[in-house]
Amino acid sequence: MSETSSGRIVKVAGPVVVAEGMAGARMYDVVRVGEESLIGEIVELHGNKASIQVYEDTVGVGPGEKVVNTGAPLSVELGPGLISSIYDGIQRPLQQLVELQGSNILRGSQIPGLKRDVKWHFTPTIENGTAVSQGDIVGEVQESTLMLHKIMVPLGISGTVEGLSEGEYTVEEVIGTVKQENGETAELKLMQKWPVRTPRRTKARLAPNEVLLTGQRVVDAFFPISKGGTACVPGPFGTGKTVVQHQLAKWVNADVVVYVGCGERGNEMTDVLMEFPELKDPHSGEALMKRVVLFANTSDMPVAAREASVYTGITIAEYFRDMGYSVAMMADSTSRWAEAMREISTRLEEMPAEEGYPAYLGARIASFYERAGRVQCLGGPEREGALSIIGAVSPPGGDLSDSVVQATLHVVKVFWSLQAKLAQQRHFPAIDWLTSYSFYKQYLSGCFEDKIKGEKMMAMVQESMILLEQEAQLAEIVRLVGAESISANDRMVLETSKCLREDFLHQNAFHKVDTHTSIEKQYEMLKAILHFHNQGLAAIENGVETSDIFALDVRNEISRCSFIPEEDIDKISAICDTIDKQTKALYPMAV
Repeated sequence: MSETSSGRIVKVAGPVVVAEGMAGARMYDVVRVGEESLIGEIVELHGNKASIQVYEDTVGVGPGEKVVNTGAPLSVELGPGLISSIYDGIQRPLQQLVELQGSNILRGSQIPGLKRDVKWHFTPTIENGTAVSQGDIVGEVQESTLMLHKIMVPLGISGTVEGLSEGEYTVEEVIGTVKQENGETAELKLMQKWPVRTPRRTKARLAPNEVLLTGQRVVDAFFPISKGGTACVPGPFGTGKTVVQHQLAKWVNADVVVYVGCGERGNEMTDVLMEFPELKDPHSGEALMKRVVLFANTSDMPVAAREASVYTGITIAEYFRDMGYSVAMMADSTSRWAEAMREISTRLEEMPAEEGYPAYLGARIASFYERAGRVQCLGGPEREGALSIIGAVSPPGGDLSDSVVQATLHVVKVFWSLQAKLAQQRHFPAIDWLTSYSFYKQYLSGCFEDKIKGEKMMAMVQESMILLEQEAQLAEIVRLVGAESISANDRMVLETSKCLREDFLHQNAFHKVDTHTSIEKQYEMLKAILHFHNQGLAAIENGVETSDIFALDVRNEISRCSFIPEEDIDKISAICDTIDKQTKALYPMAV
């Protein structure tokens, strides 16, 4: 980036610095602040004065020091080398910073996001002389065993390809040129840059009509999210927001996972950084990091970098989406991002709105989630990409009327409500089935090749929800008069609902088998539970006592279904036959 102008600091207020002599500067230009060249971004302009949010600690910076404007917005480097990287909020590679500077990042560090000395093997996919335009794929780089990185023509370039050849290149070397209609020649490289606050362009937006499978039963069956969908996970401290995010990142059937730790505690991010490199991808058996990009921006890092980290992460996610991949982005947590906005807004002396947040909080949250979607990508060959966003929200005291929660609920289509009472009962994931919702439920049937099976699954989910709602209505009566005072049919409802809660909705994230459940296994488990319910009702009609039904051996077999490996799914299918035999044995004369 070339230096275009310079000014002088007149005021320092925490992460906000005011500089004069900034005539010609533009909003969101990146600047270098002070003698140590701290990186910052212009967020407000008044005449020749600019307010700058600094992404590093401003201790020691004072009036009179210089401010240099680079003339370019905050941008990320996009190219081979992103996968398996661990960055801070402004795409500085933490692994390289540790090697060069030790455990503490020095202020003013300017290490590029992509390594300049690594050579990548580039293979062209088009011939020289081919007419190309923005977004067209010109070649490929095998970035990892799980990721085929597609090299695209940058935005605003179209013409005829020349000099494209296979070989070993660094991200800065020219791999070919494009002769444009105006006679100018544009260079093609493995790397391109994109401003983080500007959404990447697409050809068209498509309906998000395919479910993003996560292996988590309460999510996939009851409250699914689609490819290109949006979801939020609000809940008080200790309800398992971070574990839910970790589980989704590990098991989601997306091609690429971008995990942004935005202002979370250091110990939680340490768990991610230590655990993810050790994990195996369940779909391929390779290391999970071969399709993951991590951003670690903990609560002790400067608030301005926290505010930028979600934009950095989503821009990289959009880049992989534009290659035609399904991308899942986890943001943990957007509440910390909103708090960073509030602090910077306060330093800028803006008029506060509800709870001290800036008036534009809702607009910022909406513009972030609107970058999700299933799209038709620019250029050829024709391809579809999807970007799904799952954001954790940490309202103070678990108050769902919090401004950040409400602003998020206005734009997302899936709401996974984590409840402290469920966490206290050791029920995880602590997603409340009575208050959560999903607008993508109608796409659940598409998860099955057999259309009839898909329709049955949707019917079973609906039946299960009705039973759980009946249980909630009966719970107060049972507390007052006892279970023996209600009808036998109601007692059967309570037993089946207990089975749904404990054997289906409850899932052990740390158990080798139970941590992930395929949609086919979920179908068989739900079928067995509901078949037990219906056969139990039939037995009651024939005069059988509910205590005899609940004492059947098959009830224990159902409770162990979650621990049956995927390869033995036939054992779950056979349980329905066992249910028939054992329940009908209770009333042989009637049969």
